[in-house]
Amino acid sequence: VQLVESGGDSVQAGGSLRLSCTVSGLIISDYAMAWFRQAPGKEREGIATIDGNAVTTYKDSVKGRFTISKDNNKNTLYLQMNNLKPEDTAMYYCAAGYYFGLAISPTQAHYWGQGTQVTVS
Repeated sequence: VQLVESGGDSVQAGGSLRLSCTVSGLIISDYAMAWFRQAPGKEREGIATIDGNAVTTYKDSVKGRFTISKDNNKNTLYLQMNNLKPEDTAMYYCAAGYYFGLAISPTQAHYWGQGTQVTVS
């Protein structure tokens, strides 16, 4: 199983980025998928999840600014990030699991990508 993130970059506050997570070795429609982020010196936090029925959940810190989506035909997960803030600076990871819940806990992840860096100044 491989999850490969891409799309991270350095942007100015107020800008937008779209992250992608290309998955091989598993069918994303059979799993709950999620985005996590980890800033230096902080714990990894779940920010958005989408389940097999495309039901989405967001943490308050990104609600209204970030949108999680997936393309089952391409077996790819996305995170559209708008109105970026300096506090969004982190390494962003995608993950696959069976259920993440409202807490979007990293302990529920079975598979992880290697991460892509987002820096907002």
